[in-house]
Amino acid sequence: MSQTATLKKDYQERIVPILQKEFGYKSIMEVPKLEKIVLNQGLGRQATADKKIIEIAVNEMTTIAGQKAVATVSKKDISNFKLRKKMPIGVRVTLRHDKMYEFLERLVRVALPRIRDFRGIENKLDGRGNYTLGIEEQIIFPEINIDTINKILGMNITFVTSAKTDEEGFALLKEFGLPFKK
Repeated sequence: MSQTATLKKDYQERIVPILQKEFGYKSIMEVPKLEKIVLNQGLGRQATADKKIIEIAVNEMTTIAGQKAVATVSKKDISNFKLRKKMPIGVRVTLRHDKMYEFLERLVRVALPRIRDFRGIENKLDGRGNYTLGIEEQIIFPEINIDTINKILGMNITFVTSAKTDEEGFALLKEFGLPFKK
């Protein structure tokens, strides 16, 4: 049985009943679920100066996520930043279903504990039950070979849930094992 199946099974067998009891849902369809995880890396000025950075970032993000990453492009011209419309300025990938659960498992069990002086993640959600986690270095992921890195890049990881409130979203993510600060 794969790792993915265990986290999905854990959600169905353990997390759903816990949340149903905690929030008094009448149907299991009311219980919030994790809909997608979006990894986003804004490269900004570096990307306009060096075209290779986008290529490197796409490859690293693809390695981390296990799914092909795409370059994001600028929406308009900004002369002060030497930016033209449709220039690549970032990288993103959206994970759903099995790949999402697999990534979440790796993030919680392997990557986050590798952060130096780690004391948990902030517990501020966006008001609609979604959570964004900022990571300062991509080298916390074991898939990245430190010797091949020429630039330390950060990224945002957004957990999109079907929860209606922060309280419900927080409870769901906490049950999935995200190490929030006390």
